[in-house]
Amino acid sequence: MDLQREAVEAYLRSVVGEDAELVGMRKLGETIPTTEDVKGFGYGSPVLLEYSAGGEAGSAVLSTMRVQEGFGHDHFSDRAQVLLWQHSTFAGLPKHAKSMDVGYFDEGGRLTSCGDAREFFILMEKIDGNEYFFDLERVKEEGLTDLDMRRAEALSTYLAEIHATKKDSPSLYRRKIRETVGHGECIMGILDDYPADPDFLEPGELSAIEKRCVDWRWRLRDKTGRLCQTHGDFHPWNVMFRSGTDYSVLDRSRGEWGEAADDVTAMTTNYIFYSVQKSLKLEGGLAALFELFFENYLDKTGDEELLSVIAPFFAFRMVVVASPTWYPLLTGDVRRALFNFLENVLDAEEFDYRRVNEYLEPSRI
Repeated sequence: MDLQREAVEAYLRSVVGEDAELVGMRKLGETIPTTEDVKGFGYGSPVLLEYSAGGEAGSAVLSTMRVQEGFGHDHFSDRAQVLLWQHSTFAGLPKHAKSMDVGYFDEGGRLTSCGDAREFFILMEKIDGNEYFFDLERVKEEGLTDLDMRRAEALSTYLAEIHATKKDSPSLYRRKIRETVGHGECIMGILDDYPADPDFLEPGELSAIEKRCVDWRWRLRDKTGRLCQTHGDFHPWNVMFRSGTDYSVLDRSRGEWGEAADDVTAMTTNYIFYSVQKSLKLEGGLAALFELFFENYLDKTGDEELLSVIAPFFAFRMVVVASPTWYPLLTGDVRRALFNFLENVLDAEEFDYRRVNEYLEPSRI
């Protein structure tokens, strides 16, 4: 894009003073400044700004981060995170160059400061309805209705439809698999929150699970053709149903693209979770919903490979629902059954959605 002189001068006045005047700009490495727009200003191309303010001359370097796939810089929000962090920390290190401000370009090429920001927020439309977990509570206690079946079918069809949109980006797929294991919101981060020696697990069991998940990362690493559009946190608290099968989804997380298994497990884990709380098994209406979800999804997508990549995603969702922090009232027997499931699934070459109750039993290994 072009760096507009008028926009830069207006920005300088908001940062260094209303009397600021832009004297010249030039890309670093060039020797002749210009008072005109800088053509072809790009990501990662620093520009030296020379200005006067308060009767004194000043200079500053304006730069952005280079857009590239990989290294955790894929998204606009990734680059914003780095620049916000730099602005808040440069001044704290002796002899480090100081950050004067951090800001953003809008669609019109205007520069806007956000250097005084302390917390960010989002303002969203209000969605009417009831979270889907209320349905699961009712099915657990009262049994299944035809509407429950239609809602599960609608949700699995929705995933099949959004997952049909693919993206060719091997580095982004590898990032998503890596983050499922190592991100602070995912397996390693959740396990860090567990007590050192939970009474429902054997000593060293969490460490062993984590190592198996790392092995799974390397098994999935090159399945990059699976990268698709995802929700990223498709669980029953993020689905709002109104009447019938009319619903909206909330709180999309962790980016636009990922592994389909992440969305599928985020929802289906909860059919197991609610049933296990009652009987330590998957049975009754919740078993019917679980199998319908898988059967409809696989029928719509033909993605049988899903069953051979799904294990670490089930592990992620199971360590969440078994967490003493997130679900403090669960009994040790329930937590143990959930861990049986995740460990048996990690040990299987391919997941069989009809054998859930075998996975809930103690491992024979």
